[in-house]
Amino acid sequence: MLLSAALFALFMTGCWLYCLTDAILTPAPECRGLSKQAWIAVIAVTFIGGAFAWLVVRRPVRYSSRIVTPVPRSGPDGSEAQAQAQDSAASQRWTAADDAVARHPAGRAKAADHPAPPKGPDDDRDFLRALEQEIRRNPPIS
Repeated sequence: MLLSAALFALFMTGCWLYCLTDAILTPAPECRGLSKQAWIAVIAVTFIGGAFAWLVVRRPVRYSSRIVTPVPRSGPDGSEAQAQAQDSAASQRWTAADDAVARHPAGRAKAADHPAPPKGPDDDRDFLRALEQEIRRNPPIS
């Protein structure tokens, strides 16, 4: 009985620590309902109640699958090259919010410029092609 109570307390403490660090590492604009500081205070003070409230409210916002294409702009003198240089300079500024997103596990996938790797062997076309070639070379033994 004592062991099960200790394991339950350990599990709840781990859940509480996860929620607290998730709230700390989440960028402020993504905090829903309360401000970031208020969420951290609620989770720290109310322990399990605040942690479960964070888990319920912290569901990720679903983005639509629309593809956004950049609209070409021209600079003040009509040159497109100057506008592109301004855009690239603005996109290279690193802010505190970018730093928080880069540290957060959920933000790493958003910040990646390359497509996500295949989730499993069934999604990898190269693997399936190589597997099919291997099957053709080695017919089954009967």
